[in-house]
Amino acid sequence: MPATNVLANMFVTIYNNEMRRKKECIVLPTSKLCGQVLKTLQSSGYIENFDEIDDKRGGKFKIKLLAKITKCGAISPRFKVKKEEFAEWEQQYLPSYTRGMLIVTTNQGVMSHHEAMNKGIGGLLLGYVY
Repeated sequence: MPATNVLANMFVTIYNNEMRRKKECIVLPTSKLCGQVLKTLQSSGYIENFDEIDDKRGGKFKIKLLAKITKCGAISPRFKVKKEEFAEWEQQYLPSYTRGMLIVTTNQGVMSHHEAMNKGIGGLLLGYVY
């Protein structure tokens, strides 16, 4: 069985269900990282909420969608970003300075790049959403 990028899989599932105007979607398998990314999406208003369902296999996330996501995806490989480099990555992945966010994992947890810039910390790029 090939190794799956659980995070990329989650972004693709969310994107496909958003394009079909679905109200919710199921993502499997889960990971702690995906849970933290979903919390970040929820706090930034991209998804309504999500539940983790333990099915004794890989687990599932049931995600309530808000039809706010135009495009999202995982960034692979996970590039290291210094706090002053976020603008360059914004230009590469986001349509405009005011729209969307990069999702970054830092030593203080997973957060949007806006939050990381406010705290003055860098991290690893995980994905983007707008």
